[in-house]
Amino acid sequence: MKEVVRTESAPAPFQGAPYSQAIKANGFVFVAGQVGIEPDNPQPVGEGIRAQTEQTLMNLRAILEAAGSGMDKLVKTTVFLTNLDDFQGMNEIYARHVGDQPPARSTFEVGNLPPGLLVEIEAIALQ
Repeated sequence: MKEVVRTESAPAPFQGAPYSQAIKANGFVFVAGQVGIEPDNPQPVGEGIRAQTEQTLMNLRAILEAAGSGMDKLVKTTVFLTNLDDFQGMNEIYARHVGDQPPARSTFEVGNLPPGLLVEIEAIALQ
């Protein structure tokens, strides 16, 4: 059985795209890629990786909490950066949010994200 997770505390899918913020299934929460935009403003926050990573993780936290989970229950994340030179700045902010038992993680440089966006993070957590 799967259950769709939706919260107004995180951005809705881009332009009505056919995906959910998250899905709860079999004791896990699968969170779609989140980016550095506020729930009520489609423009990227700030111009730097730190500000965008902070907002991205705030969005991720809001969705996990709506699903009855939390950042402490993360088991796997995938980080997409438009420039691996931003790794250190992203990592500084990321480390503050995931605590002393961080999830497994993969990080990739990607060719493109929506205009102005520097980072996207998707996640799997325990429910």
